[in-house]
Amino acid sequence: MRATRAFSIGPVPIGGGAPVTVQSMTNTDTRDAEKTLAQVRALAAAGADIVRVSVYDDACLPAFRLIVEGSPVPIVADIHYRADLAVGALENGAAKVRINPGNIGSATQVRLVADCAKAHHAPIRVGVNSGSIDKDILRRDGGVTAQGMLDSALAHARLLEAAGFNDIVLSLKATDVPLTVAAYELAAAQTDYPLHVGVTEAGLPGDGHIKSAVGIGSLLLRGIGDTIRVSLTGDPVPEIAAGISILRVCGLRRDYVNVVSCPTCGRTSIDVAVIAARVKQALADVRVPLTVAVMGCVVNGPGEAREADVGLAGGGLAERGDYAVGAIFEKGKPPEKVEGDLAALLVERVRRVAWEREQG
Repeated sequence: MRATRAFSIGPVPIGGGAPVTVQSMTNTDTRDAEKTLAQVRALAAAGADIVRVSVYDDACLPAFRLIVEGSPVPIVADIHYRADLAVGALENGAAKVRINPGNIGSATQVRLVADCAKAHHAPIRVGVNSGSIDKDILRRDGGVTAQGMLDSALAHARLLEAAGFNDIVLSLKATDVPLTVAAYELAAAQTDYPLHVGVTEAGLPGDGHIKSAVGIGSLLLRGIGDTIRVSLTGDPVPEIAAGISILRVCGLRRDYVNVVSCPTCGRTSIDVAVIAARVKQALADVRVPLTVAVMGCVVNGPGEAREADVGLAGGGLAERGDYAVGAIFEKGKPPEKVEGDLAALLVERVRRVAWEREQG
């Protein structure tokens, strides 16, 4: 795991080997505290650890306080250009602010924000993307480069450090996945800042999921990334499930039942897709790390899924669609022939195994 500076966003630890967190951002009018707070709560209910809220004018500040007071998770204030709004957000409870020190004003203004953040024990995220690189660096490199993105971010970070502030998170996002990955790799090699990882403007659900999974996942697998956001157009709540899924696939969260299933072939003797979907939904509340397999036939099922904690292999369909025969197998035990509603039988067995694991 990459060694980084360690601090907290409210009660949530960041860096220093702490678990990777998932965050998102509201897209409601911040001045509408009730509507924005409803979205914050929906994001938290979906599993968000941190939520960012845009603070773009003076009217946002009184609403921001209400949002912070009613939020079940730390709130980050997203600020551009105005140091006074950053200070106002911090004084109204922001657990962290996201700024670009280079566009926040003079060194005096940067120090004002840094001093206020230090007094409130709030970190600052320096966010640079491929569209906000310093113009001198763009001219130097002849366009957007990974090193140029990092150099631009470091120039902003140095403004904060010159003001005596060190609790800094970096983000280096691009819409291009290879460029994003390259920028974060350089940051990981050249700095000890915690990194907020994501692919910016990933697009609509579908393509956006794929871009984010490839970009974020490839970095996490190399130990790069301390907090993540999947950026999708539209309702932000689905971003949380996507982020959690990425962490699970990368082996960074094990608090769930991992349902695996075969792609099916001509030997398939049960409706694998329907059974797997039912099993996954029925076990969504189980927080014991288990792997459960749904396999289409008994020819390869137990063999291919031998690493599963519990598995089902189809044996054939009867006259009724919900009645079938198959075999349920547990790791280390011989398969057991079963008949009936195979999905229900598998769920029952998994819950029993989960209970036994919890009892030790």
